[in-house]
Amino acid sequence: MDHHDGEACNAHGVYCVPLYDTLGAGAIEFILCHAEVEIAFAEEKKVAELLKTFPKSTEFLKTIVSFGKVTQEQKEEVSKYGLSIYSWDEFISLAGDQEFDLPVNQRTDICTIMYTSGTTGDPKGVLISNASIICLIAGVDRLLNSVNERLEETDVYMSYLPLAHIFDRVVEELFMFHGASIGFWRGDVKLLVEDIGTLKPTILCAVPRVLDRIFSGLQAKISAGGFIKSTMFNLAYKFKQFRMMRGAKHNEAAAICDKVVFSKVKEGLGGNVRVILSGAAPLATHVEEYLRVVTCAHVLQGYGLTETCAGSFVSLPNQMSMIGTVGPPVPNIDARLESVPDMNYDALASTPRGEICIKGETLFSGYYRREDLTEEVLVDGWFHTGDIGEWQPDGSMKIIDRKKNIFKLSQGEYVAV
Repeated sequence: MDHHDGEACNAHGVYCVPLYDTLGAGAIEFILCHAEVEIAFAEEKKVAELLKTFPKSTEFLKTIVSFGKVTQEQKEEVSKYGLSIYSWDEFISLAGDQEFDLPVNQRTDICTIMYTSGTTGDPKGVLISNASIICLIAGVDRLLNSVNERLEETDVYMSYLPLAHIFDRVVEELFMFHGASIGFWRGDVKLLVEDIGTLKPTILCAVPRVLDRIFSGLQAKISAGGFIKSTMFNLAYKFKQFRMMRGAKHNEAAAICDKVVFSKVKEGLGGNVRVILSGAAPLATHVEEYLRVVTCAHVLQGYGLTETCAGSFVSLPNQMSMIGTVGPPVPNIDARLESVPDMNYDALASTPRGEICIKGETLFSGYYRREDLTEEVLVDGWFHTGDIGEWQPDGSMKIIDRKKNIFKLSQGEYVAV
């Protein structure tokens, strides 16, 4: 599913349900049947994945559209079940010169049903309204303005995270809201850094796995540079890190080190990156600190769930004390901790610990056709995340545990112990 479809669905008031193959063939079949999907769009090389869900999905599915071509075999297979399949060109020519009126959309209308990889059991369809996304965008925008990083039309964003994830989608919508530009990667992880160098983005969203790769790439380069170069780098690093720990802003801490040493790191990311946002899984503390010192950009770690429409907490620029935390709550939500006695977490202790609960307009509207699950996590308007947090003295949140023994891997998949 690509982004323009998502925006077209929004304009026409059609529910958009992203499918992504990392969930496995079983999940694609489940989502198609559970959401009763009638028309599905797929990349040319993923059409085969859709056909694997036959015959079950054909109960509701009527039409398949490929973003590229369709083979003769695929046409025959599909017609066996009485469905239609179109290549992109055929699909576009169906409308001819007709003009279509756009319906009036309400704020409360559902804009997307996003299925999350449930830890156990079937994926859950998270209902997200137009109001949730608008509220979140307003909050993130306000946050960026408050730290003097307001978005301009000249900003450039690099999109390479799956659009089926809310994190990437919301950031893109924030960029559209500002009339800024978005570039799409070529789809090959090995070429990602090269793509970044070509596009020269100003804001980069990343998952820890990508940042780990950038970190080890830099480490390797420095040690390959010989004794003098690596000694100089390490001295520059120690000096700048010391200055930043004492409260200096990253761009004022060590101008000479930036110019002589760290500008090369910055060039490696295209030369224009000023904010790096990390989300989806915890970022190792040493990687976060390292990148804050050497990239000449703000490195901010965030936390949120599909159910909270992505970002709920984001760390603040130039606050080195917030390393290892996910920062304070964003401006448009309420957050609190709830004690979990059977795990000995007390929200009223001198060091408050408990389950993170979130309230506000960014919350989802429920799980599609699963009121039972919705009632388990939404109590009196508070969404219970299942994550255990600890408030820090500076108002930021540190994630320390899960309520059930479930781990999230660095690529964002859940695994039960």
